[in-house]
Amino acid sequence: MSTKRIRMTDTITAASIAHRFYVQGRSKLEIAEEFGISRFKAARILAAAQETGLIRIEFDLPVPVDLPMSDEVRAAYGLRRVLVLNRAESKADRPELRRRIGSLAAQLLTELATTDDVIGLAWARSVNAMAEAVDSLPKCPIVQLCGVQAGMDMRDRSVETVGRVAAVGGGDPYPIYGPLVLPDRRTTDILRKQPGIAETFDQFQHLTKAVVSIGAWRPGESTVYDALTPSERDSIGRRGATAEIAARLFDENGNALSTGLAHHVLAITHEQLRQVPEVIALGYTEPKAEAIDAVLRSGIVTTLITDAVAAERILELAAERPPE
Repeated sequence: MSTKRIRMTDTITAASIAHRFYVQGRSKLEIAEEFGISRFKAARILAAAQETGLIRIEFDLPVPVDLPMSDEVRAAYGLRRVLVLNRAESKADRPELRRRIGSLAAQLLTELATTDDVIGLAWARSVNAMAEAVDSLPKCPIVQLCGVQAGMDMRDRSVETVGRVAAVGGGDPYPIYGPLVLPDRRTTDILRKQPGIAETFDQFQHLTKAVVSIGAWRPGESTVYDALTPSERDSIGRRGATAEIAARLFDENGNALSTGLAHHVLAITHEQLRQVPEVIALGYTEPKAEAIDAVLRSGIVTTLITDAVAAERILELAAERPPE
């Protein structure tokens, strides 16, 4: 049985066509006219050149992003953009992984932000890491999206994060000098009417971009979860809480979850978040995969930044139960 031999002249012709297309940037129509072939044959020659390994296309991205996996997650959930930290960069302990996710978020925010923006920041360690990495921003308002978690180190509190980011561009900061979780609805209503807090809440309607973190309804994975008593956590868990962003809860299908908690947190509402044109969500590590999946199903998030391990599990969840 004979094996068909590829002629040297055909190989040289294919290489010449590929060089014109990929290096010189000439169109298939121009190449076809030069070589006296149809545009469709030129396209077939280019495709065959890739299949046989005659030409190889490589991407040398300036950021450590897994491009194919990013595209898969983006397509699965219909997002505007997804940045998946590549596998090598994802192999780090949680503090270092947080720093790397924050660095990606800082670079993205720097590139997207304009002087016309009003940018909201939710409290989270990953958002704090982003704030540490931001070195350039246009002059625009920076708005705190939820109150301060009790017991946090001052440098890690959202008030300081908002101040640091605002100082980079010289824009006005709008902090919330109040706790994240309050004892009752009456206290919440009183604080929301305080001049400084009311001024910040008024900015929610003007937000054009927001950076939030995705929390899972489990110990150590959600700011709100950790701020509640065990009985409150269990009660909300039985209601179907799966995920949290900016102190607002979601069930596994991405539906906004209405609980008594909604009336005693100082935070932006589900509806106000949904009105923000660009919501950048930071969600990483495999334990948060179900929560990330839930939040992406809500339709609130436009951009996701995650790691390769979490992304693999997210894609499995999307395959098992395709998002609508």
